[in-house]
Amino acid sequence: MPSAAPPHLTAEELLAGAEVTHLVEIPARLLDAGTAEGGNGAATAPRTVELRALTIRDVQRITRAAREEDVLSSQLIVQQALVTPRLTWEQVGALPAGVVQHLLARVNHISGLTADEDSIEEAVKAPLARACFVLAREFGWTPAQCSELTVGQVLLYLDMIARGEGLPPTDMDA
Repeated sequence: MPSAAPPHLTAEELLAGAEVTHLVEIPARLLDAGTAEGGNGAATAPRTVELRALTIRDVQRITRAAREEDVLSSQLIVQQALVTPRLTWEQVGALPAGVVQHLLARVNHISGLTADEDSIEEAVKAPLARACFVLAREFGWTPAQCSELTVGQVLLYLDMIARGEGLPPTDMDA
């Protein structure tokens, strides 16, 4: 006898997830900024901050603002996700790099933007990903060049490889 499907989420329940916050511990070693002891002579205890998951709106805003600079996007991600304490963009930029890296990893995790090993393995084995690897190897293309191809172009170039043909000549070859 088939089991009953779990109940569907309501729109309110689904949107409420964007309001959930997470307490994240920052390891003492990151707070000590490379010193063996804290400012009062004793080892600094780990402390917590409060983060929220990024929304699609946040990701779009960050992507637009940081088109050319990966470091800038990391800074904006952390700044947008920090609930307590609230920091300005400039203050996040003044944080030790290790703290930002730690917070960035936690924000990506709670936002569902990380991939586990199984997901990565599945993506690498996906036919389109494998086809891009073949095209990059055969034609010396970069991943960026392969990502600009349509599925039809990928299939055309794979067929050319299977037939033992090279790239067609371009106007620049003449």
